[in-house]
Amino acid sequence: MANRKEAVRFGGRTSRETADGRSGRLGRILVSLALGLVVLVFLAAIGFLVLQIVGKNRLYSSASGEELLVNLADITVSYGGSVEDGGDGWQVGDVRYEGVHYRYNPDILTFLFLGIDKMGEVEPVKDGIDGGQSDAIFLLALNPHNKKATVIGIPRDTMTEVEVYSRTGAYLGIVTAQLCLQHGYGDGAQVSCERSREAVSKLFYGLPIHGYCAINMGAIPLLNDAIGGIDLTAMETMDFDGFHVREGEELHLEGTDAYHYLHDRDTRSAGSAGRRLERQRQYLTAYAVAAVAALKEDIALPVNLYGTLSRYMVTDITVDEVGYLATQVIGYSFEDMCMLEGEIDMGERFEEFYLDEEALYRLILDVFYEEVE
Repeated sequence: MANRKEAVRFGGRTSRETADGRSGRLGRILVSLALGLVVLVFLAAIGFLVLQIVGKNRLYSSASGEELLVNLADITVSYGGSVEDGGDGWQVGDVRYEGVHYRYNPDILTFLFLGIDKMGEVEPVKDGIDGGQSDAIFLLALNPHNKKATVIGIPRDTMTEVEVYSRTGAYLGIVTAQLCLQHGYGDGAQVSCERSREAVSKLFYGLPIHGYCAINMGAIPLLNDAIGGIDLTAMETMDFDGFHVREGEELHLEGTDAYHYLHDRDTRSAGSAGRRLERQRQYLTAYAVAAVAALKEDIALPVNLYGTLSRYMVTDITVDEVGYLATQVIGYSFEDMCMLEGEIDMGERFEEFYLDEEALYRLILDVFYEEVE
């Protein structure tokens, strides 16, 4: 019996030794898990940083301001300005207008946003003239120097150079027509967007546009409700099937009400497109403020929206670019939207907007150039 006790004591393990062994193994497991978690977090951070860098580099390499510099120099001379100063600090591409020295800001990122008059999901069309008109046209300029985001509203009926194609896609030439028609001459997807971007760029004297995003109007409720709806005051009385508001009425737009407020207009009423653009301007200003607030609460909001809207959207802005932009705009301030100045005339069938060329020139200097001390 004594031998058996010795064997138990020395040949086996006591309960304390067993407990200590289990505790040691558990400790090693926890340490391994903690190290693994640290490695995963580190790799995730590195991956996120890489995406940021890739997104930033891709955005800035997607467009050049060379054409704008050349064209604006010619226009400056025609308006009595100068492009050759000869003084210290003068650089190629600088202009002097009304006594002020301006220099182009190459760090501004500019994006084209289009609202297409279609309700359903994006479906490329084979008919070369049925790509859908762009009822809403906006430029978003992000200036990292002063942390300001500027939205420029462009009337859909702006008369400009439009490339015309046949139903089979054959190029027919260039005509002066409403800007909104350019998107229709294409496939309703990538081709239409690229042609629209080119038309807007030419309208702004070769302005570099770093990305585009065209969204079918049917996605407005999704965009609106993603940030909890928008509060605003009705700018005009609207009486349409299923949507009735009075001028001055306080509104909280949710669901399809946001669509009606942004889309509906009485085409028989003169200036209805301009009044609708003012409503879109009001809404987008309020949406920008609400979106930045929501972004501060959820940094993944833009990426999530990107996935939600993918069926209704055509864009060349990639997920890594969205990720980069999301981290940048949090600190930006959004000012009231700029509107192109001009006059509206009634054409043979539709309204025509003729922009004030010198006012456009000044707008480009104010937004995309900087004063040089």
